[in-house]
Amino acid sequence: MLRNVGLVAIAAVTAGILVTACGSTQPVTPIPIDSGDSMDTTLGPGDVFDIRVYGEKELTDTFKVASDGTIEYPLLGTVVVGSLTPTEVTKLLEQLLIDGDFLKKPHVSVLVKEYNSKKVSVFGQVKKPGTFPYQEGMSVVEAISLSGGFTSMARANDTTVTRIVNGEEKQFTVPVEAIGQGKASNFILRPGDILFVPERVF
Repeated sequence: MLRNVGLVAIAAVTAGILVTACGSTQPVTPIPIDSGDSMDTTLGPGDVFDIRVYGEKELTDTFKVASDGTIEYPLLGTVVVGSLTPTEVTKLLEQLLIDGDFLKKPHVSVLVKEYNSKKVSVFGQVKKPGTFPYQEGMSVVEAISLSGGFTSMARANDTTVTRIVNGEEKQFTVPVEAIGQGKASNFILRPGDILFVPERVF
C-alpha cells in the first residue's frame, strides 16, 4: 500500500513543508552515496510477498511468512523461506517443483509487497513519531507522511537519516523541503533507517 502513497505523499508533505519550514536558512547538504554496501532483503515473519509461476494459476498467490519463517505452498506443503532473499526463494521453489516432478521447467518470480519484519523509525518534529514497516523503495517523503507530516516547529531541510553501512553508523542530512519542491532527488530508505527531524531555532 505504501507505493500508492507516493505521489499523494509528496504533495501533502510539500504543503506542510512550505508552511512549517519556510524559515529555514540552512544550506542543502549534499547526500553521500555509498555504493559498496548492500541492503538486507531477506524475508522474515510477517513479510508479505507474491509468488507467480508462469502458466500455473494454482501456484500463483500471495503469501505471508509465519512466525517460524515458513509458508504453506500448494503441492510442496511447508517451505522454509525465512532468512532467504527473494532471489533465493525463487531458486528454491523452482528446484522443489522440479525435484517433486510437478513441473519440468518452472518459471517462478517473487515480488515482496510488505517488509513487515523490517522497520524504519521517525522521531523529532513530526506529528506521529514511531516505527513503521519498511516497504521496498520506500522514500523519506513516504516515511514522513506515515508519521503524520511535520509539526510547525520542524526544520525540514535538516532532517537526518542514521543508517548502518558495512557495520558502521553513518548519518545523512536530507533536504526534505527541497525534495518536496522538486529541487532535489528523493532519498530512498533502507531497513533499519532512523529519521530525526530537528526543531527550528528562532
